[in-house]
Amino acid sequence: MDEALELEIGHKVLEVGSGSGWHAVTIAEIVAPSDSPKDKWGHVYTIERIPELAALARENIEKAGYGDRVTVIQHDGTLGYTQEAPYDRILVAAAGPEVPKPLVEQLCNRGVLLVPVGGIQFYQRLVRVRKKNGKVLEESLGGVSFVPLIGKHGFEP
Repeated sequence: MDEALELEIGHKVLEVGSGSGWHAVTIAEIVAPSDSPKDKWGHVYTIERIPELAALARENIEKAGYGDRVTVIQHDGTLGYTQEAPYDRILVAAAGPEVPKPLVEQLCNRGVLLVPVGGIQFYQRLVRVRKKNGKVLEESLGGVSFVPLIGKHGFEP
């Protein structure tokens, strides 16, 4: 998924679905590598709707030494995080019924959004969305299987 996002040093990234925090750390090491100057670093904002998972992610990210490059937010990820938008890259780690419109809106020009789309238990496809000069282009990267995206612009709880 990191490769499909086409991550670069300096990117501001929104991740929806923090889980344990591990994936946010892999992104942070790409956009803000430990061996690069801090003024060139990007940042990862990761959203988790489940309070206990958000706390676990925050703890794991701090223990791994990435607290200065990753911010954990407890919130409905389908709404995105407008406080830091626009984002160079957005990654959704759960499958929704469609591409959440608020996330497309928070993507910058030339940005990339990666999101699994499909049913709760049936076929899902990984969709890469590119936003360029006001146009939104979607491409399917193949079949996947993810947990359901829960929230206002996903599946209702």
